[in-house]
Amino acid sequence: MNVLDDAVTRLERWSFLDTIGEPVRKVTQAALKPRLVRNLLSGIPTGHPLHPVLTDIPIGAWSMASLLDLAGGESSEKAADVLVAAGLVAAVPTAAAGLNDWADTFDGAGRIGVAHATLNVTALGFYGVSLVARKAGMRRTGSGLALAGLGILLTSGYLGGHLAYSKGIKVSRTAWHEGPTEWTDALAESDLEDGKPKLAKVGDVQVMVIRDGGRIVALDNVCTHAGGSLNEGTIENGCVTCPLHGSQFRLADGAVVRGPAAAPEPSYEARVDDGRVLLRARH
Repeated sequence: MNVLDDAVTRLERWSFLDTIGEPVRKVTQAALKPRLVRNLLSGIPTGHPLHPVLTDIPIGAWSMASLLDLAGGESSEKAADVLVAAGLVAAVPTAAAGLNDWADTFDGAGRIGVAHATLNVTALGFYGVSLVARKAGMRRTGSGLALAGLGILLTSGYLGGHLAYSKGIKVSRTAWHEGPTEWTDALAESDLEDGKPKLAKVGDVQVMVIRDGGRIVALDNVCTHAGGSLNEGTIENGCVTCPLHGSQFRLADGAVVRGPAAAPEPSYEARVDDGRVLLRARH
């Protein structure tokens, strides 16, 4: 284990971070109750998590500000100031989307998220003071503060990458699930009761099959958000709600109705042939 891996492992085990995280989590989850807020911050309109997209804006703005500070000369001072200010503005929705993603993480990942957020807030403070110093004519101080903020931001970015690529936060749990494209026998039609899900295996994928309002529908059984078993969730109003974090998917086509999931649920076409339910992945 290298030095960085060891440091991250220590953070994951540092239970003190829970005393910071839990109060923030409660406030965040309360703020996320309105469906519109939850869906927007989850990135449902785009089918992609929103936070990673937004992070490019403040990181890009602040990186270029420091580049101009170091190599741009006097003619670039105004542009550098504008970039610092733009990063501060962009950091607000970026942080909101990040809190949304973090609100459903626990244990090691949750603690890394607390450290990640703490570093981001610290960097934000450095950039805020940097802008004040710049406006007061203390350019060298402002540039130094921005450079320090950038160093903190890069450290935070490392933790953010760890959350995404090592912990799989907001990575679709069905990304490698490829159901059959040809009609495949799943189960007997007589096994289905209205409103009660049944599990079937088609190819290498476990699928939830249900008779809903007289029609047979089928979705991948693994929630795209955090891997919850959808067959253990609630079925109502043409939707299934994951029992883990409340992500809601439309039975007809797997579309996300409510976050925190951002990716739709893989869905299957169904037909009945000689008393058997046949499924194939929806194109």
